[in-house]
Amino acid sequence: MESKHDRLPSFEEHASRLAATNLRALVQDEARGERLRRRMGPILLDASRQKLDIAALDAVGEYIESTGWKAARDAMFEGKHINTSEDRAVLHTALRGGASRNPAAPADVRKEVADALDKMETLVNAVHKGEGESVGLIGRVTDVVNIGIGGSDLGPRLAVHALEQFHVDGINSHFLTNVDGQAATDLMKKLDPARTLVILVSKSFNTQETLLNGGVFRNWILKAEGGDEAKASKHFIAVSSNDEAVHKWGASQVLPMWDYVGGRYSLWSAVGASIAFAIGMKGFRDLLAGAAEADDHFRSAEWKDNLPVLLAIAEIWNRNILGTTSRAVIPYVDALVDLPSYLQQLEMESLGKHVHPSDGSEVKQASVPVVWGSIGTNAQHAYFQALHQGTDIVPLEFIGLVKPAHPLRENQDVLTSNLLAQAAALSLGKTYEEALAEAKTGTEEERHALAAQRTFKGDRPSTVFMLDSLTPHSLGALIALYEHKVFLLGHLWGINAFDQWGVELGKTIAKQIYPSLANDKDAGDLSQFDGATRALIQAIRSRR
Repeated sequence: MESKHDRLPSFEEHASRLAATNLRALVQDEARGERLRRRMGPILLDASRQKLDIAALDAVGEYIESTGWKAARDAMFEGKHINTSEDRAVLHTALRGGASRNPAAPADVRKEVADALDKMETLVNAVHKGEGESVGLIGRVTDVVNIGIGGSDLGPRLAVHALEQFHVDGINSHFLTNVDGQAATDLMKKLDPARTLVILVSKSFNTQETLLNGGVFRNWILKAEGGDEAKASKHFIAVSSNDEAVHKWGASQVLPMWDYVGGRYSLWSAVGASIAFAIGMKGFRDLLAGAAEADDHFRSAEWKDNLPVLLAIAEIWNRNILGTTSRAVIPYVDALVDLPSYLQQLEMESLGKHVHPSDGSEVKQASVPVVWGSIGTNAQHAYFQALHQGTDIVPLEFIGLVKPAHPLRENQDVLTSNLLAQAAALSLGKTYEEALAEAKTGTEEERHALAAQRTFKGDRPSTVFMLDSLTPHSLGALIALYEHKVFLLGHLWGINAFDQWGVELGKTIAKQIYPSLANDKDAGDLSQFDGATRALIQAIRSRR
């Protein structure tokens, strides 16, 4: 069965023309460059090194205009149930709607979001003043530990690390996500249990990794409190939609989560409590305001000026027309070290689907590429060799700062010059003739062999984001731009970007395997497992 979403145009005329044109020539077109450079608030987007000319850009833009994307966008902001497989609204934008020029979410949603922010602010302010006991928590807190996994970890972790310059004095932030017991053991060695506040983040409050790590910390703190359950509970805040399970477990305070917000879109909610404890509620509200600015931009700007639309055009062109299979995200900002990991979940969990939700038919075109990356300039000395001269073309996204928080101007200028140079080198390359002219010594044969090795084909696409500075506001805007790109790609590919059934099967099987590993005396009936799994269980047990 063919879906309407499988009729993405081939843009054959434009693809054929551009196949014979190198980026070395395209980047010299000033009018084209102007069309592909756009600003939103503190962020400049430069997509002029994408393998598009104005005619191709307009063709893809006009196609997007024909798909009804604006109506789909408005349905999301208004709370329509666009997550059809779970019959849910998608209202992460409502979490920052209080800072919007024109909030669109239902009034009841806006009220419960505002009430949750106010409750979180009360807790955060009390802790920062050393008055935690007034809100049912411990009196003096020196360390806040966020225990969660996936969206309950990656977004808060990204923001807390990125905004370190805004941290409140006296509060240290930590994250525990994996169930590897070494991580919990090492972390507890660094902390004073009497001064540690733990945030457990789990919508259902039955996430295995989170509850297991939470139990480890609960036992540790309970022991330090002399077995006093009431005192131990004051060390724990839960962020969950399951109040009953939280109170049974023994956390003193509960902040809400809602089924209209998916985990990977949730850092704007109480899931971001660890961010608020780190940078204060003013900083957290600035983060929301930056995201709201991106929301307003996405809702009001025409496609030619709309940053998420331009990002989606680049992705469609690279993935569906040029056939690239991955995209590298390279921040030239050490504080954004967690951004590639965050985007892996945001994009690959959202868009890693193979059927259309409308009819269950197979997606016949390529969808999400593999997202990966790390910090520049470190990356240049690791895998950029392959990006420059390897056989696969990998589009890149570079992220830099105009004004860093530190005073070391020379460091910043060297860092930024490397960012600009890599983007230029990837697009321009070096011709064989240029390389041959540089080969001054050796025989003619040796010179030609050396020139071949020193030739760079170039023509490798990239996008540059330049942030004026890294602040809660600019970070919020940057993340929200990526969120809206994901929404638009889901619309164009005919994919539900807001469910994640693919993570469930492995969880189910893990629960079946666990008893066979946990019970040292009886492996139980292994016949339920496939041959490879059965053999590995037996091998593990034989070495214990």
